[in-house]
Amino acid sequence: MNEQAVIITGGASGLGLVTAKLMLKHGAKKIGLIDKNEELLAQTAAALRAEGHQVATATGDISRLDSAHAAFNQIAAEFGRVHCLVNSAAIYPRKDIFEINDEDWDLENAINIKGTYHMMVAAVKHMRQFEGNDMVTGRIVNVTSVDAFKAHPQNAHYAATKAAVVSLTKSFAHACAPFQILVNSVAPAGFATERAKQLGFLPELAKANPLGRAAEPEEMAEWIVMMASSRNTYATGENVIVSGGYIYA
Repeated sequence: MNEQAVIITGGASGLGLVTAKLMLKHGAKKIGLIDKNEELLAQTAAALRAEGHQVATATGDISRLDSAHAAFNQIAAEFGRVHCLVNSAAIYPRKDIFEINDEDWDLENAINIKGTYHMMVAAVKHMRQFEGNDMVTGRIVNVTSVDAFKAHPQNAHYAATKAAVVSLTKSFAHACAPFQILVNSVAPAGFATERAKQLGFLPELAKANPLGRAAEPEEMAEWIVMMASSRNTYATGENVIVSGGYIYA
């Protein structure tokens, strides 16, 4: 990560936190974590700081433009420059396709689509201040899902939002190419977070996967780090599917 400063949404736990730790291991200098869970965010930041890392935090409702931009700008002001944004924040409330109500749709769209959009706009506005300083001005990586590419009647509203994020990624990549800002996404299959273990679908997923197992979060984080790192100088508008062959089986 070449001593870069990174902001990660949903960074207090789950894949966001795993990605933060891996980025620090690979040389990130500063990590900014944005999360709605203020208590957990404080605990996570304290633990990382105890290991000697420079960590900044912000809370807020990223589904609202002003709040999302304020959270990003708060950390950016502390760091001076942010090289990369990772949009990991999302909600995953499984529900039968015929039972999804207006409140379910509004919440899913608010976090997974609007939140991702607002954070990307905030990042681009910040990164454009540094155009011409490096070959790549900045990088954005969105976490999507293989559910965007397959039937998912147990969670159709989630799958629809992730398909929307794939589309947003391509649109932002095209719009940001003149600024040398690279925008990509990584689409994991189900992986073994604590939440996934609680929901109980990992054994079923393992049976359907050609590799015979669900992935570990670190295996997904490796691809996020790759797309966010200084090693990526040319890929933009890409969606990298990391499914162990599940999406093609």
